[in-house]
Formats: sequence, C-alpha cells, structure tokens
Amino acid sequence: MLTVAIPKGSLLTDSIALLQKVGLDFRTFLDSSNRLLQITDPMGTARALLVRAQDVPVYVEYGQAQLGIVGEDVLREKQPDVACLVDLKFGFCRMSIAMPKEGPYRSALDLPPHCRVASKYVHCAREYFQGLDLPVEVIPLYGSVELAPLVGMAEAIVDLVSTGRTLRENGLVETDVLYESTARLIVHPLSYRLNRDNVQGWVAQLRESV
Repeated sequence: MLTVAIPKGSLLTDSIALLQKVGLDFRTFLDSSNRLLQITDPMGTARALLVRAQDVPVYVEYGQAQLGIVGEDVLREKQPDVACLVDLKFGFCRMSIAMPKEGPYRSALDLPPHCRVASKYVHCAREYFQGLDLPVEVIPLYGSVELAPLVGMAEAIVDLVSTGRTLRENGLVETDVLYESTARLIVHPLSYRLNRDNVQGWVAQLRESV
C-alpha cells in the first residue's frame, strides 16, 4: 500500500486538496476533533501519516513513506537523501534576513564581521553568509526568533517570511532574500526506481494535477 507523509501546519489544507485530485481522500486530518496520526483512504488505496513538516523527509528517507509533501526550506536545511520531483506551486514564502527597522544596518553586507544572527535554519544561514565571505555567529533558536534582535541577542535573523506581518509588528524589516520556497513532492529513491506500490504512476498523476 502506498504511504504518503503529509505535513502539519500551513501546508496541510493544500496538500490534502492536491491528493484529493488524484482520488486520495485524507480529509479526516482536517477535522479539529481528529487525533489520529495515520489514516487509510476510504477506498483502501493508500495510507497517510500526519507529521511535523521537518519530519516529512525523515519518514521518506527511511522508507516509512514512499511519498511526502514538504516545503523547499526544509529540504535545503536538512538535505535529506530523497528525490525532489515536483514543484507543487503552493506554500509560497521566502527565506529572508530581517533586522530592526530603527537599527544601523540595511542589508546583510552592512553587518559587521563576527556579529550574531539568530535562526532556526542554521545550515541555510551559515551557507549564505559564507557565500558573502562574511563570518558571523549563527545562534540556533526554534521559537520566537523575532525576539532575538529586540533583546540584543543578535543583530539580525534568518527566517521564513510569508506576509511579513510578524516582522512589522515586532519592529523588524526584511532586508535580503536568500531564496523563495514552495511545497515540493519528494519520493524515496529506491521505491521510485523499483516502482513499489505504483509510486511512479502516483507521481505522474500528481504532476498532472499541479
């Protein structure tokens, strides 16, 4: 039976809508009273796992799911051993640098060497500043990253931005865009090559539905 890893959070509704287009009904996950973390499609065609977005590529890489839906930001940060096959064209956001609006800096290149940058995307942040040849200390934070510049912990942050509202409400301004991110369809490479559970057929249907 085909198994699909579906992310909790902002990508959930669009992910379920896409899967429904190819005949896979996992709308139970949208029910606020639901507490199940795995369900089977009513037709008995496939199973879905509801997991944290950061865990989707882990389930696919280790073969517990043949397919997964996850943001490109997670793939760039974790760099899992999975095949990224389709840009699903939803979940648009961008990985950006933000700084205090009233602060002295207006871009990444204005930052002084060895300053501090807070981010939950440690790998992406380090890679970007290495590309600028600007040594910085990346402070890993996994919640309320916007607070770090406000309390003097860091001069800037690297974080996902969608509308920018949270930044504005906390007196921060977006200064640089590292890359834009959308949801991606990923697959377990060996399952795809061997076409286990007709995974190639499902990928083809999903690609046509985007």
